Amino acid sequence: MKKIIYLVIPCYNEEAVLYETSKQLEIKMSKLMENNKISNKSKIVFINDGSKDSTWNIITDLHNKSKIFSGINLSKNRGHQNALVAGLMTVRKYCDAAISLDADLQDDISVIDEFIDKFIEGYDIVYGVRNSRKKDTYFKRLTAQGFYKFMNKMGANIVYNHADYRLMSKRALDGLKEFKEVNLFLRGIIPMIGYKTDIVEYERHERFAGESKYPFKKMMSFAIDGITSLSIKPIRFITGLGFTIFAISIIMLLYFLNTYFRGKAIEGWTTIVISMWSIGGLQLLAIGIIGEYIGKIYMEVKSRPRFIIEEFLNEK
Repeated sequence: MKKIIYLVIPCYNEEAVLYETSKQLEIKMSKLMENNKISNKSKIVFINDGSKDSTWNIITDLHNKSKIFSGINLSKNRGHQNALVAGLMTVRKYCDAAISLDADLQDDISVIDEFIDKFIEGYDIVYGVRNSRKKDTYFKRLTAQGFYKFMNKMGANIVYNHADYRLMSKRALDGLKEFKEVNLFLRGIIPMIGYKTDIVEYERHERFAGESKYPFKKMMSFAIDGITSLSIKPIRFITGLGFTIFAISIIMLLYFLNTYFRGKAIEGWTTIVISMWSIGGLQLLAIGIIGEYIGKIYMEVKSRPRFIIEEFLNEK
């Protein structure tokens, strides 16, 4: 029996790319249907994440022209991760598997065939992994590699060079539904689901139009959210640092006492000033890190909805 595959694409101000993206995806899905690799009930689903441009109007137009296109309109902007979850949780009732990808088609859609082959072989989660970063700038390559290494050291078990280009079976989507947290970092959550997984390597393309929705500042915020959502290692680091500073303070106390009894107390002026500034800075850093966790606890205990769907365009 042919599998029903849904493509899930979050969109935020993507009017510059949507018509070309939809054209390429429709050709791809039609070929898969013609080759009997997927069911003709398969669909392409765009999620409008509170766009300020004509993104939703374009999605509506695409849906009216072809039944292969569906659209989900969120009531307001909720961020990429929440928009993606909104799409995945909505389509899991209609498909055998869902493939998530970005609207700019930097992710190579030619490997969708491999995703489906892996799924048919029995894999519940298939990760799209970049095989190189040659097209990235030196700075982008350095920061991206540092991001993955640092995240893993901090306890976030993420797949190296994988973003959000992946296939998830209905069973895996049902597993994702059990994760109730508001602070989402899917790259770290999905490996926790388990089941049989594999990877498909691909080369990432240049964005053909529009602007990146992930500048450096947003990537830094994304990394901090990921670490604090998945790991308590930063707090343990503070604890270890506290013990270290306490040990150093004992040594410094002995040094100051020795200086005092030798009648040379003035010599400790520089050391005291440096110590005060250092410890003060470390205290502020510690308070900031703890504050990040308290803020996330605050948001979690409120149990606010991660998304609200205003409209769902879908024809069975």
